[in-house]
Amino acid sequence: MIQQYDILSRIGERYEKMSKSHKVIAGYISEHYDQAVFMTAAKLGETLGISESTVVRFAMSIGYDGYPQLQKALEDCVKGKLNSVQRMDAKYGKSSQSEILTSVMNADMEKLQHTIDNLDAAAFESAVATILEAENVYVMGLRSNEPLAGFLQFYLNMIRGNVILLNTTSVSETFEQMIHINERDCFIGISFPRYSMRTLKAMEFANDRNAKVIALTDSIHSPMNLYSSCNLLARSDMVSIVDSLVAPLSVINALVVAMCLKRPQEVKRNLEMLEETWNNYQVYLNDEINFIDDEPMLNYSLRRED
Repeated sequence: MIQQYDILSRIGERYEKMSKSHKVIAGYISEHYDQAVFMTAAKLGETLGISESTVVRFAMSIGYDGYPQLQKALEDCVKGKLNSVQRMDAKYGKSSQSEILTSVMNADMEKLQHTIDNLDAAAFESAVATILEAENVYVMGLRSNEPLAGFLQFYLNMIRGNVILLNTTSVSETFEQMIHINERDCFIGISFPRYSMRTLKAMEFANDRNAKVIALTDSIHSPMNLYSSCNLLARSDMVSIVDSLVAPLSVINALVVAMCLKRPQEVKRNLEMLEETWNNYQVYLNDEINFIDDEPMLNYSLRRED
């Protein structure tokens, strides 16, 4: 992992064993490190309603000599955003537009190949079965991961019902939306560096309620694996200042296709109902492509035999 994320990695790796007060500090620093960097231990404690000594002990519990060293790590984290822009300029500054296009797309292809070579097939099959069998499916991905979560939720709704997208910016509202989650349900957490503490807390809550938890993340060292029983790993290194989400999106595409092939008749029936609704309410013009007849979602070489 890139060095500027080191403090966030430390927090993620130790989060599960933290005390309640330390988890409060960890959550605040992970979500607001750009503000915490300017706070003294006393000010951070005052902001969170925690003693200064607790903040100092937190710093030591994640491997720092004291709070000043933790604050220096936060400074490095903030500076890392500027450094990533400088690295982008050094790498692409003298390149033509076509060279940039080729370079970025080749890097994405490498990430796809790495994901193909390292994705656990058993975990993938388990994820497909778990999602299809769950009574309710909760999907969560924040910041740059929000489009992935929305994409997955959109297509899951075409395959099965009772899919809840958790996209609030409030931790308390997240728990309110999950209040009825139980052992019959499934939670899918999507997070890549910089990891989302809100997503991690939601996964912890789902795990505590005995729901099946699936993580879509970048490596075995990701803190998202702490509370998941099924880990789908997709390579997502940074290209300049932009997170590469090509490989994670491809994994989601594969999940959708696999589930469609498991329930082809149900998917077709749902799509026909949608098409009828669109026609009745003139949602689309008549010159739109009739994708139900073409069955694009089911038209794969792996299509099972009737």
